[in-house]
Amino acid sequence: MLAYILRRLIAMIPLLFLVSIITFVIIQLPPGDYFTSLQAMVAETGGGGDARTYDILRLRYGLDQPIHVQYLKWIQGFPEGDFGWSLEWNSPVWPLVRDRLNYTILLGTLSLLITISYAIPVGIYSATHQYSFGDNALSFFGFLGLSLPGFLLALVWLFVGAIVLRIDVGGVIATELRNAPLSWEKIWSYWNHLWPPAIILGLASTAQLQRIMRSSLLDVMGQQYITTARAKGLRERDVVMRYGVRVAINPLISVLALEIPKIISESALVGIVMSLPTTGPLFLRALQTQDMYLAGTFLLFMTLILMVANLIADVLLAAVDPRIAYQ
Repeated sequence: MLAYILRRLIAMIPLLFLVSIITFVIIQLPPGDYFTSLQAMVAETGGGGDARTYDILRLRYGLDQPIHVQYLKWIQGFPEGDFGWSLEWNSPVWPLVRDRLNYTILLGTLSLLITISYAIPVGIYSATHQYSFGDNALSFFGFLGLSLPGFLLALVWLFVGAIVLRIDVGGVIATELRNAPLSWEKIWSYWNHLWPPAIILGLASTAQLQRIMRSSLLDVMGQQYITTARAKGLRERDVVMRYGVRVAINPLISVLALEIPKIISESALVGIVMSLPTTGPLFLRALQTQDMYLAGTFLLFMTLILMVANLIADVLLAAVDPRIAYQ
């Protein structure tokens, strides 16, 4: 297993290199550059600017050089943790990306935990109570959560929290506690601002995962070894949990890794609506202004998160199902 993990980690290096090339080229495909976008935004506000000034800025930041030179300039600092310079924020890219990634990973992890803790029990109940009222009701609420977009649920929560419940909603922490020293009140406020977006992001995945768990368990419960376990006199609960769920959960683990990019992309709009420091709003802004180093670094790390998630899913599959062995 250790050798397999090491091979997968080594294989990530050329894949990340290829992704970095593709993303950098795609970001550069629109005509112009960051200063072209800046000049257009200044013109929209009624201002102006000397074209000579923008040319000097392009020369200063190396935007007048060929694309392959710009790319090599970007990646040569990777071993030292230097991912370039954000033109709009006039700051190194890594501190901007690091803070956003930390919160996005925390929010995404909590969202996945909420999704798993809901989808697995509901899927088991639906499979063991097929076509019952509870099965139909849970399926209805699951598909309702799937059909409602995350940004709409975020808007509903902002209205309910601010108008109905009259509590502080949106952001990371209550306004009056932002500059306060660390305390239990501040931690509690942080938690109260963390779980609503986590539930909103998780609702879109619960319907799909609970249906996968339901259908997989129904298929497993019809196998001959399940009939044999029942014939030996085992309790139905032991048959379901020890022999049914252990095998039926395999497709769920595989799909969970694919839910991570969905949560990251969904967090963009939810983060904008709820004023959250996720990667989405800053990444969207970087694309709009053609801040290439910032946008490229975001894409690179989101790809890395997806690859690591797939690796973790494969390791969990081997841990759950002893029939799976990696050479």
